[in-house]
Amino acid sequence: MRILIAEDDTVIADALVRALRQNGYAVDWVACGSDADTALASVETFDLLILDIGLPKMSGLQVLTRLRNRNSHLPVLILSAAESTESRVRGLDLGADDFVAKPFALDELMARVRALTRRGVGGGPSLVRIGLLAFDTVGRVARVNDHVLALSSREVEILEILIQRIGRLVSKDQLISHLCGWGEDVSPNAIEVYMHRLRNKLKGSGAKVVTLRGLGYCLEADTADIAACTEHGSRAKFDAMTQSAS
Repeated sequence: MRILIAEDDTVIADALVRALRQNGYAVDWVACGSDADTALASVETFDLLILDIGLPKMSGLQVLTRLRNRNSHLPVLILSAAESTESRVRGLDLGADDFVAKPFALDELMARVRALTRRGVGGGPSLVRIGLLAFDTVGRVARVNDHVLALSSREVEILEILIQRIGRLVSKDQLISHLCGWGEDVSPNAIEVYMHRLRNKLKGSGAKVVTLRGLGYCLEADTADIAACTEHGSRAKFDAMTQSAS
């Protein structure tokens, strides 16, 4: 998940960047409205915009208006010191998805971020199941038959992206765009390494990563895997399959 923060208060921006990165998000930050508009109009891919209303050079509401005029459905969370009902209504009428008044509690803001990013990819349930694999989109934890899969942070991020697009092709470029903020670098070769490790850890789970050479990756249910675990399906049999995958 990649988030753009448009906030001119460096103290607030730094706190947001730290909190979001600690929760596994890729984060970019701009300090003025014109830079936010440029970033949003470029080929960059974001999953959420956290937007301050009182930005220099171009107001947050102008940024929002221009974003929606480009027919973008990017979820937008507005931050503002203005607590009046009029300010909230105007932001929501212009296409914002949520509104938080400053000062705010980080825990509350993080909960709103989780809700908006889920909504941005289709508003699916907080627990997604594929075969014997269950992924908690709130806690960002993967389990197989109630056993937590030992995944690295990058593997969790990639699995999350694939789960949000089950059955659809995801290219390497799309993965890199969602995984990396400005100044970060993940090479196509690194993506292949992460995929190889993730594929091995998913063996026996009923979910598999399919590679389409030159095109990308797709997460699908592995019906043969599910049938094998069900037919022979004692807990010991399943544990043996998952342990051999790790």
